[in-house]
Amino acid sequence: MRPSFFHHLHPPTIPARQSRFRYTLGAGGYSVFLSLVLVISGALLMFYYIPTPEQAGPSIQMITFLVPFGGLIRNLHYWAAQLLVVVAGIHLLRVIFTGAYTAPRRFNYLLGLILFVLSVFLDFTGYVLRWDEGVRWALVAGTNLVQSIPRIGPGLYRLVMGGTQPSPATLTRFYAWHIFGLVLIMLIVGAWHIFRVRRDGGIAVPPPDQRTAPERISRFELVRREGLATLIGITILLLAAAFIPAPLAPPMSDVTAQTADASAPWFFLWVQQLLKVGDAFWMGVFVPLAVILILGGLPYFLPAVPSTELGRWFPPGGRLAQIIVAALVIAILGLTLLAVLPTGA
Repeated sequence: MRPSFFHHLHPPTIPARQSRFRYTLGAGGYSVFLSLVLVISGALLMFYYIPTPEQAGPSIQMITFLVPFGGLIRNLHYWAAQLLVVVAGIHLLRVIFTGAYTAPRRFNYLLGLILFVLSVFLDFTGYVLRWDEGVRWALVAGTNLVQSIPRIGPGLYRLVMGGTQPSPATLTRFYAWHIFGLVLIMLIVGAWHIFRVRRDGGIAVPPPDQRTAPERISRFELVRREGLATLIGITILLLAAAFIPAPLAPPMSDVTAQTADASAPWFFLWVQQLLKVGDAFWMGVFVPLAVILILGGLPYFLPAVPSTELGRWFPPGGRLAQIIVAALVIAILGLTLLAVLPTGA
């Protein structure tokens, strides 16, 4: 069989053992797939979305209820965005828990971490673009965290918000960052990340003379598996979009007003819970930044995982990194759960 363009995007062969779903979880491929869904569905939504405070909310409602298949496209965009954060996070954890973050893959691990952070900020900016009663925390409390940064906070806040308080320029800034700034950065970093996967040798495996399973699969079999995984992914997304509508609330009128039930988007609930127990800067800015720096520093400050231990889950050489990351994940999930549980009797 003659290789097609899609076949040439893959190496001629890869180790069979490390190509199994139970090793890769398919998270890297699904991240690319979800990103493509977001680009296509987002481009379609741009034809009808109006990025002004007066028209943003009504235009979302028009897309949902009046535009043919508009509700389906919006739901696809929403659920693909939520799943991208989850799947990219799973991919990052898989890389850490299999020891694939050490040299020569250290730099590409950082690119992957940057992509995960970008996916969170893309979700956050898209969340704000709804400009309805459901996004108050994200817009007001979330952006006020920027203002709490010593010395540079006020200037950075004006740069983000387009003024000293939320205004029509704020929505324009978020729209520009969501559609152009963050997407452009993500495309560049994503292409760089994929290129480095090939340059660094593909899937992290032991040296040839240390492999217990020498079997390999061809690029044709790999593309076949990816095609099947894509069909499964499309089916799941379409079912979610058809039966679980994306959140929709009345258009927001007074931007600065706060309500008792205002809350963060699900991926920032742990930060919201931290803000209840401490200073805005330390809990809302320093702690999340520290988590990112700890994750980014793993391959540079901890011992490298021996190459003979690669290609399997939880290699002994990466035990310290596994413990640190597991503790961070448990803490974030615990704080998120506390934020979700009702308070008081």
